[in-house]
Amino acid sequence: MKYSKQYHHQPLGPQRILGNLGIMADERNQGPKVSIDMYVVCCYKCLKWRKIPTKQQFEVIRGRPEEDKWFCGRDPNAGRSCEQPADVIYDSSQIWLMDRHGIPPPPSKTERLEIIRGDLSKTDIYYVMPNGKRARSHGDVERFLKENPRYMDMLPLSSFSFTAPKIARETVEGSSRWRAAKADLRGKRSKQSSLGRVARAKSESSEDMDMSDSDYYCPSSSDGSE
Repeated sequence: MKYSKQYHHQPLGPQRILGNLGIMADERNQGPKVSIDMYVVCCYKCLKWRKIPTKQQFEVIRGRPEEDKWFCGRDPNAGRSCEQPADVIYDSSQIWLMDRHGIPPPPSKTERLEIIRGDLSKTDIYYVMPNGKRARSHGDVERFLKENPRYMDMLPLSSFSFTAPKIARETVEGSSRWRAAKADLRGKRSKQSSLGRVARAKSESSEDMDMSDSDYYCPSSSDGSE
């Protein structure tokens, strides 16, 4: 689904793409999270992006090794060819996340979630386990399997990957949400820096007072011990 923002959409050529697996996000959701809108793959022959109809199909493609290159005519039943126009253009009209190959499809009875933080700083990976709870790390998966040993054979630890897709910065730099988050971060760092300077000034002032009150100041006993 294409939509417009209030800033200029900067065309981004294929040479700047970080990979051939793309996840597109819809920033119109004004909640704390940004929703995933589309899954796409870039043909290695014509360098055009093609929509993948379902998340499950995308996960199968993503699970293949990088050497197993994807191209438009790979699935004859899909009716794709390199002569057709691109389904989407890699530009700044939407938020792009660049994924990587070799991530296994989620095991049966689980679901893998990509959750984009509201400030567009990064993506967090979760697995919804058979009991409905979310696993945030391999440690969480191990605890689940320890508490539910009947799933040991069904859910091998190697079938879970918490490697997150990388947000393409060039597609978010014009976002008001991203700019606001960066401004807020700069403000916090500036405040921390100011507090640090004040603390150092107080410490130096205190040391000067200690030195002036002592006739015999010895640096080696500055810990105050007698």
